[in-house]
Amino acid sequence: MRSMASPFPQFSALYPFGLDEFQVQGCAALDEGHGVLVAAPTGAGKTVVGEYAVFLALSQGRKCFYTTPIKALSNQKFADLVKRHGAANVGLLTGDNSINGDAPVVVMTTEVLRNMLYAGSTALDGLGFVVMDEVHYLADRFRGAVWEEVIIHLPESVQLVSLSATVSNAEEFGEWLETVRGATKIIVSEHRPVPLWQHVLAGGKIFDLYNGADPETPDAARVNPELVRYCRQEERLGPSGRRGRSAGVGRGGRSGPPSRVDVVDRLDSEGLLPAITFIFSRAGCEGAVQQFLRSNVRLLTQEDRLKVRAHVSARTADIPREDLNVLGYHDFLDALERGVAAHHAGMLPTFKEIVEELFVQGLVKAVFATETLALGINMPARSVVLESLVKWNGEAHVDVTPGEYTQLTGRAGRRGIDIEGHAVVLYRPGLDPRALAGLASTRTYPLRSSFKPSYNMAVNLVGQVGTARARALLESSFAQFQADRAVVGLTRQLKRNNEALAGYKESMSCHLGDFEEYAALRRALSDREAELSRQNSASRRASAAAAVEQLKPGDVITVPTGRRAGLALVLDPGLDTGKEGPRPVVLTAERQVVRLSMLDFPVPVEPQFWMRIPKSFNPKSPQSRRDLASALRTKAGDEGVKPTRPRRQRADAADDAEIIRLRAAIRRHPCHGCDDRENHARWAERYWRLQRETEQLERRVRGRTNSIARTFDRVCSVLTVLGYLDGERVTEPGRRLARIYSELDLVAAECLREGVWDGLSAAELACAASLLVYEARNSDDAAPPRVPKGPAREAIERTMRIWLETHNLEGDYDLDFQREPDTGFAWAAYRWASGHRLEAVLDEVGLPAGDFVRWCKQLIDLLGQIADAAAADEGSGVRAAAREAVDLIRRGVVAYSSVT
Repeated sequence: MRSMASPFPQFSALYPFGLDEFQVQGCAALDEGHGVLVAAPTGAGKTVVGEYAVFLALSQGRKCFYTTPIKALSNQKFADLVKRHGAANVGLLTGDNSINGDAPVVVMTTEVLRNMLYAGSTALDGLGFVVMDEVHYLADRFRGAVWEEVIIHLPESVQLVSLSATVSNAEEFGEWLETVRGATKIIVSEHRPVPLWQHVLAGGKIFDLYNGADPETPDAARVNPELVRYCRQEERLGPSGRRGRSAGVGRGGRSGPPSRVDVVDRLDSEGLLPAITFIFSRAGCEGAVQQFLRSNVRLLTQEDRLKVRAHVSARTADIPREDLNVLGYHDFLDALERGVAAHHAGMLPTFKEIVEELFVQGLVKAVFATETLALGINMPARSVVLESLVKWNGEAHVDVTPGEYTQLTGRAGRRGIDIEGHAVVLYRPGLDPRALAGLASTRTYPLRSSFKPSYNMAVNLVGQVGTARARALLESSFAQFQADRAVVGLTRQLKRNNEALAGYKESMSCHLGDFEEYAALRRALSDREAELSRQNSASRRASAAAAVEQLKPGDVITVPTGRRAGLALVLDPGLDTGKEGPRPVVLTAERQVVRLSMLDFPVPVEPQFWMRIPKSFNPKSPQSRRDLASALRTKAGDEGVKPTRPRRQRADAADDAEIIRLRAAIRRHPCHGCDDRENHARWAERYWRLQRETEQLERRVRGRTNSIARTFDRVCSVLTVLGYLDGERVTEPGRRLARIYSELDLVAAECLREGVWDGLSAAELACAASLLVYEARNSDDAAPPRVPKGPAREAIERTMRIWLETHNLEGDYDLDFQREPDTGFAWAAYRWASGHRLEAVLDEVGLPAGDFVRWCKQLIDLLGQIADAAAADEGSGVRAAAREAVDLIRRGVVAYSSVT
């Protein structure tokens, strides 16, 4: 029961609506001194429990840290809390911004809190509450480990408030929280305060997906029969049947998707604006806005347009006019005055914030966004539109998962404004209404840990608590908790497998002899034949690699197979690409600059002829590519070059002594003459397959038991070999590593120790350090990156050698933590830190402004860490250069504050 002194009545009076039962329960758990896990749908109001922790801290004279996964969400929460509790009581720490960091309530990214814990910061004194908003982010494979580090290392006296989207294993996660944090109340709510209706927009009509069923209890079996008939009819007609028919709103079909202007116009006529349309492509979002700019549609009144112009002018007042032109400001403003905007990671952060602010004020009616908008930013809408149920995940086109669908459509329905929300899927050929109903009615998804020890984590833990205690802490992670639970199920499966193996063994027994022995001979023969085939393939691959390694810039080759088969001009032989072998960059006859892999060369390739590459050739220029490709085709015609086909090769096993021996042994074996031999052999094959599966299960059981601690041991072994650890002692290089939180922390520490950055100017250091933060969105088709000459290039080459050495050492210990450094941002970092204008830098590197700013800010974070780590080594000049580089990069669009 809540104590009489509880400030809950005073707190609840701050809200214009009555609190839901799950919110009341969450607040009561905090009053009772417990931690709490609240899992509820997007938009249900779970942050109310986090806000009560803030209220309690201020009431009790204690501190509260409110953590979020992304800086944008931290900025938004900071503004909300300042509005409620006053600027004197609320601070912000995100890496980009440090505002009133000593305040009793501080909003921060989770990484900032993790770094505080490792540093033993005095800011932790008096800390009573930590709110972890969007805690399900711990499943993120890149950054999720930080959440578990914080949960494990927080002082026992801190009450933890974990806020999560609805997950199917909330009880499991809550049980783990209890083991590491003590008493924790688990509160799960699947109720949406604003009901969500599901629709399909097709043929100019908005169909109800569930045929009027209660949206609180969607039934995948109760799909609208009219919608099913429409989809079947469209499939039967096919493209020929639609030819000449009116492509009205939502027609979709194989003749192409409906106009986005028409879709928004239809939503407007149905009273379903404001709406967010999720398009899984930045270019698609920008293209949607361009459609509106070419139309006569305006969704705002003249009065509202004046408000928009005034807001945008005020928020961009500090941005130089010449930069605004580069950033597409005028189209951006024109679209906003029509009530339309895009929202994606490629936009300038200030522009994204303007869109968010105007949307909340009701001054933007239609937003076209990528799925990054679903990550907690407060932009609820009346409707959410999904143009497609398939998205590109960076490697392949994949279906949207139930969890992603729930997260995206959860934006629909504004509490206190809308009585209901609406999710609208646009019809496309192949849409199965029943499959969509199943997707929409599957509301939950499991939370899986992505935790693994890092080098930085290891030196920090060993330095603070020693190796034995560090192992114990890591074994208390959610990852190990889940692994231990999985072992129970695996052990049961092992028992069933062993019982089945005994039955198979009996069924394959033969009265003429030991059939298991006979089956082993047959298996050995099959394995030997497969081995010879592999050896033949390996020999061909080696020959192909040796041929590719001989290529020089200017060589013209015929790519034998794959998507890029045909004539190609070698621009860069791509020899320094690690274990994958050479990856030449070529210009194809179709004007594409692509990076090939050895998969494109199943057979050796030889230059057909050589041609000069003009010094003026720019791989980023379409005209330049077009001219050189034309010259390539012309010269190929003059040379009489024709594409070659890969030669078929096969392994000849007839002369192999081992195969001859095995075949003779099989013929001599008594079981070879059994009339029921092949029936026995089928049982033997089943026995062998199940035995192999059982052995794999046994390895999985061994692998999961103490798996995190054993990985930690291997990490410590690498650090010991490199001299960062000496038994239980963290060495001086180890203490430097403890200050570097980069994904490539070990490479950064090695660069510091080896003096790779010594003597570099600030711009050169920014250039060389950028390799450790930047990662191209799509490296396969990237043109060769440009890097400056002189000391910066030498530092880059030394960095790549260090990465290769550490990567090989990791391989010796079965680790693979350090991805390959990427030089794709080096030229941009160098030019920007050298003082060049935004327009020139963006034009040279071809990056969207938002991406450029994001990578600059990540580089600033790393340079700050490098400055801290190099503090004890004043003679190198690295510390001063790093600090100067931070000042040089933090200018112009990079410096514009993201907090108003």
